[in-house]
Amino acid sequence: MAANEGDEATVSLVDVLEEDEELENEASAVLAGSDPDKCSYPEGYVKRQALYACSSCTPKGGEPAGICLACSYKCHEGHELYELYTKRNFRCDCGNSKFGDNECKLFPEKDQLNADNQYTHNFFGLYCTCNRPYPDSEDQVSDEMIQCVVCEDWLHGRHLGCGVPEGVELQEMVCESCMRKAPFLWTYAAHTAIPFVTKEGPCKSEEEVKKEADDTEEKSRGETASGSTKGEQAKVNGTAGCKRKHSEEGEASRDTGCGLKELQAEGRSRKQEGAVFWSSGWRSHLCSCTSCKRMFEKANVAFLLDESDTVLAYETKGTEQEREDASGGQDPLMSAFNTLNRVQQLELVYEYNDLKTELRDYLQRFAAEGKVVTPEDVRQFFEEQQTRKRRRANAGQYYCS
Repeated sequence: MAANEGDEATVSLVDVLEEDEELENEASAVLAGSDPDKCSYPEGYVKRQALYACSSCTPKGGEPAGICLACSYKCHEGHELYELYTKRNFRCDCGNSKFGDNECKLFPEKDQLNADNQYTHNFFGLYCTCNRPYPDSEDQVSDEMIQCVVCEDWLHGRHLGCGVPEGVELQEMVCESCMRKAPFLWTYAAHTAIPFVTKEGPCKSEEEVKKEADDTEEKSRGETASGSTKGEQAKVNGTAGCKRKHSEEGEASRDTGCGLKELQAEGRSRKQEGAVFWSSGWRSHLCSCTSCKRMFEKANVAFLLDESDTVLAYETKGTEQEREDASGGQDPLMSAFNTLNRVQQLELVYEYNDLKTELRDYLQRFAAEGKVVTPEDVRQFFEEQQTRKRRRANAGQYYCS
């Protein structure tokens, strides 16, 4: 509920708790797949991990460097860090030559440099094609940032060259710059990507997209038929045409079983501009024949053929690991609970249930009256809880088995 004009802006405690839970889940998904206690350097170029850049140790103007999760805790506590989310095929730089005399406290025996690491302006806290920080205090436009799965940079939605489709958090995006570096991806985009969305309005309907595709395919068939006629005429008129025919047959033979060639033969096209948002499972449709693998490698996007490379796969693995640890009795809260005797455990359970019930009833009163919860209301609630607790203790009230 919005505050009255001139009043201090407030939000309900329910909103705060829900937002806190959402942020906690997001952080858990990113961090659960990385070890918080051991430097990842001995593992080499890790397939995917949570990374940070330390502005205190490697400021702008120097050489970019990235550090693993554990080093951000143990070696750079109190420093100004840039959270880089996750990066692929990266080896921890903490304590190498880029950090001067600052050694890594967890694994100091490092090479001077990690030659295969890839760095971008993200390592200096800058993002998008506009080269701005995030959050940006000077940016007055409310806009989400979306990560490209190829270059792994984060771009503002308004700088993608297209509209942003619904449910974007469930889709992978490749920015226009990366699409142009691997132009064969446009063929796949015409078949497996989310239809192009204009900035002015929603994307075209499925019927419109299908009609355009059919028209393009029919036009392509006409051009192919025309080309065949010219080829046959050349074959009759001389050996040059015959030589060209043999070359085409050889090329077709080599491309047998190539999924990309099959898609190209359908003639379906797509506007080659703006970022591309891909449908779920799109990587499974990428051809991995010998010639296509070489093409992916040449464009430095061979990782797209690996479905486990996705951020979603990384987060899922981390979440599953976290659940296994919790079920194995490694959850710190459960460990602490199990150290209590039975009477203390019962007291804690009763206290928790009482607090949960009283908090729900307290918030329901605000909801019923259409009021917002202010910081003073929160303080008052917990002060009342402390007062009740002291009264029970003074009265000698105990829960017995």
